[in-house]
Amino acid sequence: MPPLIAHIVFSFRVGGLENGMVNLINRLPASQFRHAIISLTDADPAFVARITRPDVQVIELHKQPGPGAALFPKVFRVLRELQPAIVHTRNLAALEMVAPAWAARVPVRIHGEHGRDVDDPQGDRAKPRWVRRAYSPFVTQYIALSRELENYLTTRVGIGKQRVHLFCNGVDATRFHPAAGARQRLDGSPFNDPALRVVGTVGRLQAVKDQVGLVKAFGLIADRAPNLRLAIVGEGGMRGAIETAVRDSGLASKVWLAGERADVPDVMRSFDIFTLPSIAEGISNTVLEAMASGLPVVATAVGGTPELVRDGETGSLVPPAAPQVLADALLALATDPARIRAQGLASRRRIEADFSLDAMVARYGSLYSRALEAIDRRA
Repeated sequence: MPPLIAHIVFSFRVGGLENGMVNLINRLPASQFRHAIISLTDADPAFVARITRPDVQVIELHKQPGPGAALFPKVFRVLRELQPAIVHTRNLAALEMVAPAWAARVPVRIHGEHGRDVDDPQGDRAKPRWVRRAYSPFVTQYIALSRELENYLTTRVGIGKQRVHLFCNGVDATRFHPAAGARQRLDGSPFNDPALRVVGTVGRLQAVKDQVGLVKAFGLIADRAPNLRLAIVGEGGMRGAIETAVRDSGLASKVWLAGERADVPDVMRSFDIFTLPSIAEGISNTVLEAMASGLPVVATAVGGTPELVRDGETGSLVPPAAPQVLADALLALATDPARIRAQGLASRRRIEADFSLDAMVARYGSLYSRALEAIDRRA
């Protein structure tokens, strides 16, 4: 049978990291690898349904708040039962699980760094570096999704360069494509009037994405651009704070909190401009999807985003947590239709040239195969 890869994540719900996993699992040849997903907390059945392969087992461990080490015995037992050839953990919240994977004698243990959280946006805190360093002996190879994360691992955490691989995400440029002509109507949207200009964002409603800051920025320009509207797509723990910010700014008629949507390609085609106001990022799947959809992107210059958005060519880069600067950039673009068209075309061309989903899948498949071959040679 093909070797089994056990993917370990903190949760398996709608998100950029998880979307990348689904694309990878669906597209790696079934004759080459089998897959299992271990969610330390839970999994959303609707999101699990996006996996098209019928042989993928999803295991929920229902982790309670507290140290991850409390879950080691359960993870050890699950891995001994599954007998995977590879464990692939993702982000700091799942990194600790390389220890029970080592104890369960999983020969290849790969860890991916996709981005940092709001409590350590620049990687300055000592404790997360110490944790990454402490678990590094249990990791066979690392994957960094941006040059910024690659440099962080090698220069600040102290991981040897030969163990770190830079893999940028890819995007399905067939599924995410530009609208034909004017922006597309979207079921349920209050902003389908073609006279409106729609700025949109897609992502989990969490502090690191700073949708509250986006609402504040939009409030600074709403009166200066009467036809401008803001759509915020996604769900999460910050919804209440975002609703409060919308209400306090008097923007209820101009901001739509759309909730979680399964039709993200259609959502993208209903925007004129995409924005991502994150405080920290890795390589954002939603930015790639927006660019593939032919949208200019106004985003904060954090993490790997400057590796995607070319300032002045495919959009604009602004500092994080700076609502006035973000507002000015959005207004300048929203009032310049020719610039919207030109930057949207440049975004699409950049995706077609540099961010193929097939190339991303091939890189992962090659790394998995090479890691297993190295184990076989040593045996």
